[in-house]
Amino acid sequence: MKPSVIALSVLISTGATAESIIVQSTTSTKNSGLYDYLLTLIQRDLGLTVNVVAVGTGQAIKNAMRCDGDVLLVHAKAAEEKFVSEGYGLERHNLMYNDFVIIGPAGDPAGLANAADAADALNRIQASGAKFASRGDDSGTHKKEQALWRAAGIDPLPGSGDWYLETGSGMGATLNTGIGVGAYVMTDRATWLKFGNKQDAQIQFEGDAALFNQYGVIPVNPVTCPSVNKDGAIRFRDWLISDKGQAAIAAYQVDGKPLFFPNAN
Repeated sequence: MKPSVIALSVLISTGATAESIIVQSTTSTKNSGLYDYLLTLIQRDLGLTVNVVAVGTGQAIKNAMRCDGDVLLVHAKAAEEKFVSEGYGLERHNLMYNDFVIIGPAGDPAGLANAADAADALNRIQASGAKFASRGDDSGTHKKEQALWRAAGIDPLPGSGDWYLETGSGMGATLNTGIGVGAYVMTDRATWLKFGNKQDAQIQFEGDAALFNQYGVIPVNPVTCPSVNKDGAIRFRDWLISDKGQAAIAAYQVDGKPLFFPNAN
């Protein structure tokens, strides 16, 4: 999958080129439009140009382990803690959260609207033979989906290519594929709210605590990666977890609905 890159390159008031950092990040924060909103504020406050490489969480972690970035901002807490414990990152901070939802065709052929919890929802999909489109890309969303299948006692892989469709793509492409074939898809709520090609698909299951979606921010360790911009990375992290940064995250909305809820403190 070709990474998506957002580059905010603005000159600071002195006319000199702003200091810059690279953030290895999940696609959901980019797809939601959050960076388009936040990076202008960061440039204004810090004079810092932030170049975002938006890929799946697994790939973002691999990129940061190769020292191709100054900050990691993803949503797979266990993998993030492993990244820190192995010496690739400095201290991890909670940043914000939202939740995952399962969307599907308006007819809801698996009856997810009546599911008691996420495990029941997935059992209903598997038992009904309804299609389910998975990112299949080691992203944070894919990691969460795999954990939910395990918790439900189901191995979906024997159904691969039949009812279980692995796209190997990002969230937007997977939603397009799933909606196109009438499949269920698990997506983060922020991407769904911003997504423009919903057709007749709608949220069919939501609200289980198991669908909680936590994001974390970690500066890359300069001991392991001497080329990183440690100062810029820490300034970026500190702004995000500050009262000002947290208020900015809380204020970001689409159609009057907040997409992320800050919880650094």
